Amino acid sequence: MLVLSRQRDETIMIGDDIEITVVDIRGDKVRLGINAPRHIQVHRKEVYEAIKREQQTPPAPPAPTD
Repeated sequence: MLVLSRQRDETIMIGDDIEITVVDIRGDKVRLGINAPRHIQVHRKEVYEAIKREQQTPPAPPAPTD
């Protein structure tokens, strides 16, 4: 894992296309702004994991109809 120190309004580049900017720091919370191409999905990790779990769950069989 790469660990970097940044101050407010400073940016980290990932490759040529992804910018991560420290927007605000309040106490123990850091707000990040992420600028990435539209074809790259950006999610919080807990949302990403929920999406992956949902994709791995087989669809429920259709309910019987009369």
